[in-house]
Amino acid sequence: MSQISAHIPSSIASSSVISQIARRIRIVPLAFLLISTVPAWFLTDAIAPQVVRAYTARVDLAIDRLPEENYETILRRAEAAARAAAQRSFDQDILVTDVSIIVSVQSYGAIAPVLTLEVSRPEWRNRPDAQNWATYFKTARSLLLFEK
Repeated sequence: MSQISAHIPSSIASSSVISQIARRIRIVPLAFLLISTVPAWFLTDAIAPQVVRAYTARVDLAIDRLPEENYETILRRAEAAARAAAQRSFDQDILVTDVSIIVSVQSYGAIAPVLTLEVSRPEWRNRPDAQNWATYFKTARSLLLFEK
């Protein structure tokens, strides 16, 4: 058998030329990506502005029973304290959309929640009445030893 071999000049470029071209090809898309993100960020911010971060203000109040005070009187004081706390919460921070207030009473060493007030800013603006938005705990009277 005879072997035929001929020397054909290579049409393939050297590896150093290829690596330089490949480096430039990688740099161009990377630069384009970095430069194009800033205008894209401005465009999306202009089209869809950021959402306002609103939240619920939570307040825990504790009031002490005064001597010779009955349960109805302590409830009225608790409502007044909740009303003042709700108004103060809405007045102090414009981002507060809802208020949640728990009023507890301490009576001769016993402590129990008597009411909770949960209201949104529009509801409070239309009707700033604590009795309208309050939920009363039925067992508070006996827990606070008012039934003796």
